Amino acid sequence: MTARLIDGKTASAALKQSVATAVAALKSKHGLVPGLATILVGEDPASEVYVASKQKTAHELGMTSTQHNLPAETTQAELLALVAKLNADKAVNGILVQMPLPKHLNAYEVQVATAVLKDVDGLHPESAGRLVTGGEGLVPCTPLGAMMMIKANVPDLAGKNAVVIGRSNLVGKPIASLLLNANCTVTIAHSKTKDLPAVCRTADILVVAAGQREMVRGDWVKPGATVIDVGIHRIPIEGGKTRIRGDVNFDEASQVAGAITPVPGGVGLMTVACLMVNTLKACCLQHGITDIEIPTTLPKA
Repeated sequence: MTARLIDGKTASAALKQSVATAVAALKSKHGLVPGLATILVGEDPASEVYVASKQKTAHELGMTSTQHNLPAETTQAELLALVAKLNADKAVNGILVQMPLPKHLNAYEVQVATAVLKDVDGLHPESAGRLVTGGEGLVPCTPLGAMMMIKANVPDLAGKNAVVIGRSNLVGKPIASLLLNANCTVTIAHSKTKDLPAVCRTADILVVAAGQREMVRGDWVKPGATVIDVGIHRIPIEGGKTRIRGDVNFDEASQVAGAITPVPGGVGLMTVACLMVNTLKACCLQHGITDIEIPTTLPKA
């Protein structure tokens, strides 16, 4: 058996097209253009690439985007002052502070300081509370994209057994809440879970955000399960290049699963697209607009 590939490139392209259509409708009906502000502290090369990609995508979809580059020695007070300024700027609908921050800065304080309806990363404690309680809010981009992929590949989620490996605030806990809200029976597994392979074999839907390269082997996967690999690991190879792998041993798992995301080319591509969804949604929430369709699903596989 060979699993069906859940293609992030196709999915993200479809989602971005839906966002572009909605942005155009927002401008036509209400004269509004969603605005995204990104903050980059320091000169981390990977972060610079990520921020540039987010800016480029925002412009391609008809939004405005401004980038604020701060030196690595920026103080906590200076960073919070910029966040406060962007909170007050009506042209800015979404604020994204690129992580990780330099070690002397407190990321949690920055998340709390960001206006909850401009929190397009979905990391404000109130955003987390709205997700857990089923309220209207902004969901972290990676779990949001993963959930869209799951919904497009599993016709009826009600009653399905879902196992999430990982309990981070960024991925594990939010995706577990999304699955629970979709009436799945959810198990959150982690480094202290006893007999993790056996737990995984109960999963109709297996989401892996463990942070350990190729940890999940083929015999951990229930035949026919949907496997969502959120991990990303860069492995140096000859010539100064890198090879990218996930948290799942793809070669093994793809022989057992019913559907699986590749790494690269899977969930990661959905993250930027979902940032655009959140920026659009934030603009609509801030202005009380309800007649613009916010994309929440992908075409069925």
